Amino acid sequence: MALRTFQGVSPRRGERVMVDEASVVIGDVVLGDDTSVWPTAVIRGDMHYIRVGARTSIQDGAVLHITHASDYNPAGYPLTIGDDVTVGHRAILHGCTIGSRVLIGMGATVLDGVVVEDEVLIAAGAVVTPGKHLERGFVYAGNPARQMRPLKEEEYAFFGYSASNYVELKDRFLAESGRQDGEAAEETG
Repeated sequence: MALRTFQGVSPRRGERVMVDEASVVIGDVVLGDDTSVWPTAVIRGDMHYIRVGARTSIQDGAVLHITHASDYNPAGYPLTIGDDVTVGHRAILHGCTIGSRVLIGMGATVLDGVVVEDEVLIAAGAVVTPGKHLERGFVYAGNPARQMRPLKEEEYAFFGYSASNYVELKDRFLAESGRQDGEAAEETG
């Protein structure tokens, strides 16, 4: 039961999506084509929506959630993630906007209202505090995260490599299991 309906809204998937049976995807979530969700990841679109772009990898133990609408924040914050993003093991993304071609390191935390432009590297263990804006073309690290240096050419190239690598790995997992588009993980009602 990796895919769960909440209040009548079910997760939706593009083509060739893998959702591991040991993960949980709940409610108003859309996963783009060739996206992979690995074991013990939790994607909870229960009180706002989550949108994940194409060729994005949500790795083991990652937690993706939203900020609900309230008197303190009338609009709340959905979670949106662009294309070709690698979300590292045990990363936490909460009510933020992530551009395309972004690498979020293992154990990094990105909090409410943060906007991450395209082509950004967030180092392992970094904590991006609420409302920050991370500019394109830089590495961010630390707690709180701060701009460290411009990206190197090989780091720009790594965004595409990482996305492609996880698409290929996802395809091997689907082929070995005999599943198509994570069909064994569907909830029936």
